[in-house]
Amino acid sequence: MAGNSPDSHHFNHDSLLRYCSSNVSGFPLSPTHFNLSQFGHGQSNPTYLMEVGSNGSIVKKYVLRKKPAGKLLASAHAVEREFQVLQALGNNTNVPVPKVFCLCNDPAVIGTPFYIMEYLEGRIFIDPKLPGLAPQSRSTIYRETAKTLASLHSANVDSIGLGNYGRRNDYCKRQIERWAKQYVSSTSDGKPASNPKMFALIDWLRHHIPSEDSSGATAGLVHGDFRIDNLVFHPTEDRVIGILDWELSTLGNQMCDVAYICMCYVKDIGEKSVQEGMERSGLPQGIPSLPEFLAEYCSLAGRKWPVAEWKFYVAFSFFRGASIYAGVYNRWVKGNASGGERARYTEVLANGLIEAAWEFIERQVVLPQHPPSGVNAKELVQDLPNEGRFAPSQKVLVLRNKIIKFMEEHIYPMEEEFYKLSQSEARWTVHPAEEKLKELAKKEGLWNLWIPVDSAARAKKILFDGSNNNLSTDSNDLLLGAGLTNLEYGYLCEFMGHSLWAPQIFNCGAPDTGNMEVLLRNGNKEQMLEWLIPLLEGKIRSGFAMTEPQIASSDATNIECSIKR
Repeated sequence: MAGNSPDSHHFNHDSLLRYCSSNVSGFPLSPTHFNLSQFGHGQSNPTYLMEVGSNGSIVKKYVLRKKPAGKLLASAHAVEREFQVLQALGNNTNVPVPKVFCLCNDPAVIGTPFYIMEYLEGRIFIDPKLPGLAPQSRSTIYRETAKTLASLHSANVDSIGLGNYGRRNDYCKRQIERWAKQYVSSTSDGKPASNPKMFALIDWLRHHIPSEDSSGATAGLVHGDFRIDNLVFHPTEDRVIGILDWELSTLGNQMCDVAYICMCYVKDIGEKSVQEGMERSGLPQGIPSLPEFLAEYCSLAGRKWPVAEWKFYVAFSFFRGASIYAGVYNRWVKGNASGGERARYTEVLANGLIEAAWEFIERQVVLPQHPPSGVNAKELVQDLPNEGRFAPSQKVLVLRNKIIKFMEEHIYPMEEEFYKLSQSEARWTVHPAEEKLKELAKKEGLWNLWIPVDSAARAKKILFDGSNNNLSTDSNDLLLGAGLTNLEYGYLCEFMGHSLWAPQIFNCGAPDTGNMEVLLRNGNKEQMLEWLIPLLEGKIRSGFAMTEPQIASSDATNIECSIKR
């Protein structure tokens, strides 16, 4: 046998080979070539490339991942859980993960528990700035990263056997206590010194946990260490073929994964120090801004824009990173850190991340109030497994992007003016700019989106024999809507709901929509001509147009149901 690496921690190679021959399908029998070499990147569970072959045969490559030697912190380095989640995802979803072959819990084989998985031929980008790549590749790689995280977060844990993989609610609350305890364990009783600012940070985090954490509204499968250097990209194509390093995976608040991958925008965590991140040091050409990347993810994963919670999630990420680095430094002092001499600097990194957290907390603004427009997710959403989620069609995505752009360019700049009018004595009058925006919305095809496709078909049949000939002569006026289902319209309501005035400007505001829908479904031709056409054109509001003689009590019940739907 040839090529045994000196950094293989003195494995019993014969014992390892015997185990693999019995438990890894297709493993070469009686190999004449065996080489074990440790991957140099990463400070977590020691990971090795295992090359095995016999005379005249192709050398096969595998990856061995094991627990570190020595005494470990409680619940850390759980290779058993890594194996479980990789097996569940690999067998039941399209989430890109390497295939796992076997898990060995018997420390007698090589000294610690370990598992064997396939070796993925591909590229790993250590630096999130992606030096040496063309701008288009950088852009694609970041979109692929957002897509991969959204795909992971869309996995239905109950259907793939991971329903008991962790608790879904109070994730951040429990994580704060866990990593606070780990930090104390790594920096007390004669160990490396602790940083007083860390304990103040812990206190701040405890008092700023978002309500969505306790409710489980953002819960699902969490990777726990999702960053670009834990992704394997295809050798020649800019797409992800595998997510690595699942040691910290569990069920919990998925926004923690999102903030963690975004840390590189805020701070550059090097081998020896923490420097300014890409948003202040300068974005390499092709890499999206933090808001653009975040908007891409939110669109694909169906998340709301996290402007109110973002400061907490990023500060939490720095806090957790600081605790992890403190643990690595503690292991280095003991002589069993997997990162070798590079671990010498992790105390500096831990303290640098504590400072970074406080600097971020003290910022006045950490995200724009609204997501940027123009996020191109039309191809990516359809690639995601549905898993019970609504996947908008290309038609709906085009409308969504037009809504976002319209609101950014026309509605948000006028919100203060509209608000002033609503608080004045003239609050029942219509602002002149509102009428202009309504006309513009018609021309943009963002008008009456609420009209169900079947109701529009009925109205066309009754009024116009299926044609639009009697409607406005402006060909851009889609007075009977865009032909959406209620589910598609509901998806767009989330974006229109970012402004109090948007539904009114798009002629999609309650109670008008409920009143109009009753007429569309139940009205006769005379009622539609007298009341509905002016309503559809936005010339009158239904609250003034409809009085008791026009709407029977049964219709009122229907209206109420329509408004609530």
